[in-house]
Amino acid sequence: MYYIGIDLGTSAVKLLLMDSEGKICNVVSKEYPLYFPHPGWSEQKPEDWYEKSIEGLKELTKDVDKSKVKGISFGGQMHGLVILDKDDNVIRPAILWNDGRTTKETDYLNNVIGKDKLSEYTANIAFTGFTAPKVLWVKENEPENFAKINKIMLPKDYLAYKLSGVHATDVSDASGMLLFDVKNRKWSKEMCDICSVKEEWLAKIFESYEKIGTLLPNIAKELGFSEDVVIAAGAGDNAAAAVGTGTVGDGRCNISLGTSGTIFISSKNFGVDKNNALHSFAHADGTYHLMGCMLSAASCNKWWMDEIIGTKDYASEQKNINKLGENHVYFLPYLMGERSPHNDPQARGTFVGMTMDTTREDMTQAVLEGVAFALRDSFEVAKSLGIKIERTKICGGGAKSPLWKKMIANILNVKVDVIESEEGPSMGGAMLAAVAAGEYTSVEEIAAKFVHVVDTVEPEPELAKKYDERYAQFKEIYPALKPVFQIIK
Repeated sequence: MYYIGIDLGTSAVKLLLMDSEGKICNVVSKEYPLYFPHPGWSEQKPEDWYEKSIEGLKELTKDVDKSKVKGISFGGQMHGLVILDKDDNVIRPAILWNDGRTTKETDYLNNVIGKDKLSEYTANIAFTGFTAPKVLWVKENEPENFAKINKIMLPKDYLAYKLSGVHATDVSDASGMLLFDVKNRKWSKEMCDICSVKEEWLAKIFESYEKIGTLLPNIAKELGFSEDVVIAAGAGDNAAAAVGTGTVGDGRCNISLGTSGTIFISSKNFGVDKNNALHSFAHADGTYHLMGCMLSAASCNKWWMDEIIGTKDYASEQKNINKLGENHVYFLPYLMGERSPHNDPQARGTFVGMTMDTTREDMTQAVLEGVAFALRDSFEVAKSLGIKIERTKICGGGAKSPLWKKMIANILNVKVDVIESEEGPSMGGAMLAAVAAGEYTSVEEIAAKFVHVVDTVEPEPELAKKYDERYAQFKEIYPALKPVFQIIK
């Protein structure tokens, strides 16, 4: 049998075909536009997601026996606001996770409603990327659109709805809306009232590995699939990536170097960081997790290479970087503002420390190190909670760089385990589909069977010590520049 994982990313949808034994049979990627109608805004058209997903499904399965496709599930960009009217038409472009327009609404929730109440109701505080502030923004700025709302959806759940006809979400993705009671895995009535959200607008909640329905007959016919194909709820991209890397159960860690960057720590027990610097979310395996999320990670390197240097040959730019732990140039990777741990949408990307002898390699090295240092910011919060982490898995496009993995191992001073498949959310989605279809009994069972470590990058004591000193300098830069960011328009 075959299982399909659909990773609805920010730049493209990535589809993966996996067999019952975990072999990856095919991978297809389809890009779609990203729109920036105003500085700090970020939008996409849900119709583009669906169109490209259907194209991708056809291409993905063109050379296999389509009757053997048994399940489809998802990993997807989190927090995005998709709103439909009573006829299931998209009302406006989706407002994405990395959109920074909701500063006013976020301040209202955190400072007027109060962080303590938000944390009590949802286990989290408001961030500009979260869904609830976006709802308030639409209410305030587009009242005509707000009046039309009949359904509020998350990006991957729009795809699931188009394929199955079922209005569903999963606990991991719902956790990032600020409308969800994470501890009790249900919608928060208090937050719905605060945000003027009718509960009937919200989806039915499922665990990530649960079946929500089957493929609609017309879609099955178009794709050449059986109508019995199971559609599983799926998970937010980071929880799906954690499944794909085997970061399930208790006390496991995964670092994702995608468009955004995350440090993800799984836990059997519910817990909240008292300063809410880390997110406390439900996990796709039925438990919980803590997560630190930076808004720009591999996208920083892409920006630096593509837009500033003007090259696609990333490996060549990194091959002459050999003075690790000795760079005097620092880079704050806040190109879209920042979430964890600063929660500052006005933070900006910044180079500090250049001199007349600064080289192109120094600047490139600073970008890579800046992302790793920012990940360590969240890692330090986890350590302050008494969480001891000695090793981590790694995934995402940035994980393909040996240099970047070495930097992370030494900047965080942990062992970095490289797994056989670095497919992340799409692999996790396919694994969730296999559980939903009954092929495996639990997420932990399938992860134990499918996920294999093939290499480990060990920290080097002398280099780790050098990076400790560099990190001590790095962490002073943002507090010093924060007042400057407040006045930059």
